[in-house]
Amino acid sequence: MSFKELFEMQEILNTRIVDEHQLHNEDLYEKRLLALLVELGELANETRCFKYWSLKPPSSYEVILEEYVDGLHFLLSVGLDLGIKDIEDDESLQRENLTDQFLSLYQRIGELQGEKDISLFRTLFSEFIGLGDMLGFSEETIIEGYKEKNQINHQRQDEGY
Repeated sequence: MSFKELFEMQEILNTRIVDEHQLHNEDLYEKRLLALLVELGELANETRCFKYWSLKPPSSYEVILEEYVDGLHFLLSVGLDLGIKDIEDDESLQRENLTDQFLSLYQRIGELQGEKDISLFRTLFSEFIGLGDMLGFSEETIIEGYKEKNQINHQRQDEGY
């Protein structure tokens, strides 16, 4: 499945934010990587996959989906920073469990800080989609969730967020 439409939507949002916040002379790549790490952590927190000491169940499907697509916004932004405008997810990469999947994603993001490598980004993207699979999200659900949150993000900009 192609993610071209989402890259286009993200580029529009990014351009709007850069214009409205006068960030034309600022390199946002590392801030976007950090934002992706933070969103990934928020997602892991909602899944509670690493909280071996707790019996509390994960958050609702809707909350987890919203955190997932928050991360997707920054993942797409990182891809755009690398000059990627479309990507095909031919084979989602999945680890044995959610904890391993999150740790692998953190590692890939860290590697992208040191080396702006398109091949590495493609692996990261595939692992991120694999995480969505592991969380029970179809690509259609991910795309619809992204579109809904993108609209909210534009509305937030309208309101001076």
